[in-house]
Amino acid sequence: MKKVWIIVFGLSCLGLSAQKKWSLRECVDYAVEHNLQVIQNQYSKQIQDSNLKMAKKEYLPSVSAGMSNSVGFGQLPLGTGSIRNDRFNNSANLGADVLLYNNGRLEKNIRKIQFDVEASQYDIETIKNDISLQIAQQYLTVLLNKEIVKISQSAVENAQKQYDRAKITTQVGTTAQTILAEAEAALAREKQNLKTAEINVGRALFAIVQLLQLPEYKGFDVEDVTVSDTLPSQLTSVDDVLTTAYENQPQIKAAESRIRSAEAQTEVTKTGFWPTLTANAGVSSFYNNMLSKNYDQLGNLVNDPSFFQQYKDNFGQNIGLSLNIPIFNKGITKLQVEQSVINQSIAKNTLEQQKQTVRQNVQKAQFDVDANYETFLSAVETEKSTKLALEFADKSYAAGRSTIYDVNVARNNYANAQGSVAQAKYNYLFSLKLLNFYSGIPLTL
Repeated sequence: MKKVWIIVFGLSCLGLSAQKKWSLRECVDYAVEHNLQVIQNQYSKQIQDSNLKMAKKEYLPSVSAGMSNSVGFGQLPLGTGSIRNDRFNNSANLGADVLLYNNGRLEKNIRKIQFDVEASQYDIETIKNDISLQIAQQYLTVLLNKEIVKISQSAVENAQKQYDRAKITTQVGTTAQTILAEAEAALAREKQNLKTAEINVGRALFAIVQLLQLPEYKGFDVEDVTVSDTLPSQLTSVDDVLTTAYENQPQIKAAESRIRSAEAQTEVTKTGFWPTLTANAGVSSFYNNMLSKNYDQLGNLVNDPSFFQQYKDNFGQNIGLSLNIPIFNKGITKLQVEQSVINQSIAKNTLEQQKQTVRQNVQKAQFDVDANYETFLSAVETEKSTKLALEFADKSYAAGRSTIYDVNVARNNYANAQGSVAQAKYNYLFSLKLLNFYSGIPLTL
């Protein structure tokens, strides 16, 4: 019984999860946290962070230790004869070296990598912005399609009433059978339109699921946000939007950081023309053991000192300075500097490309704002006139002065006008949100 209740409780939780409706903020937050492209760029930034740590550690000395062992057997020449030379050798050393001078190469390399880290962070923000805009556009598409569903539902209800009335009048003989057939066909068309609108809602929701990269799309839904028919006005001018976008958009700032990185890389490359001064110090000792027995001139056995005694007696220290002066390396350093200067030009050109893209996006958003607003006003006027025409058609049909065909045409015109108003409203809203986004205003509904 306990297992049954656990299963029931689990299914209930699944049902609650499936019924959850996502807000725009939740969709955006989830997408930027779980998107694989964002995660990929975060890994790239971690690599840059590691590069920066390694560059800073270049100031520390390099310390290394070594030990070697060797054994030799055989004869060594001695005068006109030879002597047995079986020997075991052991040596150990500990050394350190540190860069003292190379015209600031370490500092310049650190500065260069710091700019790379900045650019990587801005790349992540750029991807997050792109995803946020895609989510917002698709979210508004869902709301638009839901509104079209409501319009279609209203059309189905009116067509159903028309069909019911035609059925009654046909049964009593006041209208012909063709009137009932047309009313039935009109009802079928409106039901088909409703089904198409519902499918479009599902398709738009599926697109959001794809952007969120959720494993399951069934049961996903968004909050029903009521969008006012009173459209908000533009807050800033295009020039102000462009000024703010150039200052704050991450793709612009990433390009600027890469220019500074390329300039720093040129300075790093130029250090190849300068001498390198390195200090080094170390200690060492060794042990030597004659494996064959040795005797002195009196015939007494000569014993080698012990291992530790030899290490003590043979202990040595060294300290020194190394100066490496570049004289000729086939002109490679000069060519590398020229390549770095070219990379600076490429980075500057990339910045201009990014500015051009932002400028075009802002100008297009402004054009869309103006065009969609005019389209909205025109659609509203069309909606009013088609609504009035539908009312006259209904009254005329009820009075027997027009046919059901006229009513259906008027109803279709009115439904199309309502859809056009909704389309223009959401198009205007998204273009305005996009324009405000470039001016630094967060995405909200």
